Amino acid sequence: MEKTLSERVEPPPPYNPAGFSNPYPAGPELQNSQGKVAVVSPACDYDSLGCAAGPIPASPPSYSQNLEDISCFSDGILRRGFVRKVYLTLMVQLLATTGIICAFLYWKELNEWTRSNYWFTYVMMAATIICVIILSCCRNVRRKVPQNFIFLGLFTVTEGLMLGSVTVYFTADAVMWAVGATALVSFALSVFAMQSKWDFTASIGILWAVGWSLVAFGILCAILRSQYLNIVYACLGTVVFSVYLVVDTQLMLGGKHRYSVSPEEYIFAALNLYLDVITIFLFLLQLIGLAR
Repeated sequence: MEKTLSERVEPPPPYNPAGFSNPYPAGPELQNSQGKVAVVSPACDYDSLGCAAGPIPASPPSYSQNLEDISCFSDGILRRGFVRKVYLTLMVQLLATTGIICAFLYWKELNEWTRSNYWFTYVMMAATIICVIILSCCRNVRRKVPQNFIFLGLFTVTEGLMLGSVTVYFTADAVMWAVGATALVSFALSVFAMQSKWDFTASIGILWAVGWSLVAFGILCAILRSQYLNIVYACLGTVVFSVYLVVDTQLMLGGKHRYSVSPEEYIFAALNLYLDVITIFLFLLQLIGLAR
């Protein structure tokens, strides 16, 4: 007789949490609107008070992004915005200065008044030097808005008035030739500074010494009053401050250059470029006037 074995499989008993022990001690319980929520503490040894008796396991390593360099990307964006802001500020300064110079050239009453009151030039020169010292030495002044724009605007106006009082002693044609030559030289040198692989920022110390030597040579020319020495002085000054313009442009651009200007110093960078352009203009104006 064939015996059929058909056993009935009983279902497992219902889950009873009281019959099992938790190998990990539970942390403190938090009370919320739904009930109690158990906070599970890390797996380590605990004393009778519930404090960790041994070292807590270390957290997993932080995520490192190897495919992209976020800091370099952010620095590039900041630097491009900084360059745009500097050149926009410089453009406004140069346009304001050009307008003031044209007023002195073509306004006959102002031209004659300036010629008869030579003290006006020295007063504007002193005011310009004071503004330059404040903007160069006082970091809080040139970094805080709006006082940095106020001082920069005051400096631009005083510099424009000083240049206007100087240009009245030249013909309008000579001044316009100097303006055109300065614009051409400044544009060419700026493009060269952006494209060149040479780092001119490493020669700041040498340029500082050359600049003071140029000042001493200018004092000698003022004493001797020789036309040929003045021509040589104007040529040397144009060359020296052309190099200064390249250096200040590379300081503004940053990148792989040895030294750079902080993106917060856009007023200081615009001030440096403006002084370079204006000084080149004065030397070219002197050279054109002496050549005529």
